[in-house]
Amino acid sequence: MPETSPLRVSVVIPVYSGETTLPHLVAELAELRSAQVTPSGRAFEIAEVLLVWDRGPGRADDAIRLLADKYDFVRPIWLSRNFGQHAATLAGMTSSQGRWVVTMDEDGQMDPAYIGAMLDRAYTERAQLVYAAPSNPPPHGAARNAASRMAKWLFVKVLAGRDFESFNSYRLMHGEVARSVAAYTGQGVYLDVALSWVVATVATEPVVMRDEGRPASNYSLSRLLAHFGRLVVSSGTRPLMFVSFLGAAFVVLGALLTVWILGSLVFSSVPVTGWPSTMVAILVVGGATLLSLGIIAQYVGAATNMSLGKPLYVVVSDPDDTFGDDP
Repeated sequence: MPETSPLRVSVVIPVYSGETTLPHLVAELAELRSAQVTPSGRAFEIAEVLLVWDRGPGRADDAIRLLADKYDFVRPIWLSRNFGQHAATLAGMTSSQGRWVVTMDEDGQMDPAYIGAMLDRAYTERAQLVYAAPSNPPPHGAARNAASRMAKWLFVKVLAGRDFESFNSYRLMHGEVARSVAAYTGQGVYLDVALSWVVATVATEPVVMRDEGRPASNYSLSRLLAHFGRLVVSSGTRPLMFVSFLGAAFVVLGALLTVWILGSLVFSSVPVTGWPSTMVAILVVGGATLLSLGIIAQYVGAATNMSLGKPLYVVVSDPDDTFGDDP
């Protein structure tokens, strides 16, 4: 049944280098500032837009200040250093006040016009979390798109441990869930993993992604691997089960190989020299051992960061307020 009063929506945008794309995106959100109606007749409005500056390159901070001066619903949030997209998103979610919270990227790919449809999907399916489901491929190379699909498939089918169709940085969350997750999510935890721990029902809404308002972003290989590593480790202890199964598989393989070698010695006249099988065994088992140790080391590292009390992010005042009057 349609709501009688407008649903207040907070929009959180982590800002890294969005000085060229933010003005147009915020202008689109400004058009939703007054009471709007979803396709199913629910009234909603954009109550606030939280721009979280993550200290990226360029002068995105100046763009944020100009937008805050121009629009009274824009709230800047300043981080002390670059903490990454997920930490910046959590900082904005913590400061949000709306009944619903939307997270978006700064690059202009995500069309705010779909917010109404995402709200309808949430109420139709009684979902606390709605992900945008792009109907067109992202503007990246084939290799990166394939790697991204593989990583998402691995999380959805193997790591999540529950029904989870897909995930995307364009999300609609119930405000209580968003602020609670932002409050307890610790260092090294992937945001979508943290959401999967507490959300009862997850839905998706088809959307058409636009071209980026700037050259397509290209994460370095090391940053992509770091994202994937955080996704794996924060998903729980399921990857450790992989280590156990890997060990059991090599025990069985070793037993079969031993039977084959003994059989060759007893029933065959073919000489068994030994060094090829030895080298193969060393390489395969050594690689499996190093892979297992690497997975365990990631868990140890995540636990160490948490035990040291390393903050996920630190919010500070506008740097211009701190250093602007320096003679």
